[in-house]
Amino acid sequence: MLANSPSAEVSNNADQNRFELRLNGDLVGILAYYEFDSAPSRRPGRVTVVSFMHTVITEDFGHRGLASVMVRGALDQARRYGWKVRPVCSYVQRFVGEHPEYRDVVLPSEDRPERIAR
Repeated sequence: MLANSPSAEVSNNADQNRFELRLNGDLVGILAYYEFDSAPSRRPGRVTVVSFMHTVITEDFGHRGLASVMVRGALDQARRYGWKVRPVCSYVQRFVGEHPEYRDVVLPSEDRPERIAR
């Protein structure tokens, strides 16, 4: 099955704080998030800051580009919600680095805590 198949669907399961990737209705991936805080926005008021914590694709569906499909769908939805994303997940960090069209959704690096060296 191809990652860009019409049967690939990313949805927000707000009750479980995660985006879900389904292929033909079967759950094959999740992107867990946590509402971190609200921050001042350029417009009057505050904006919701959501940490994208962890991305998982089931082993049987790995190495097919599905994590990219899921992250793209989650970032698209975050943009529609007016969220700012704090990319904690290293995969999301790499994805945003490689896709500058999503930088408007991501909290600027000076507003994010530094990564801890391992």
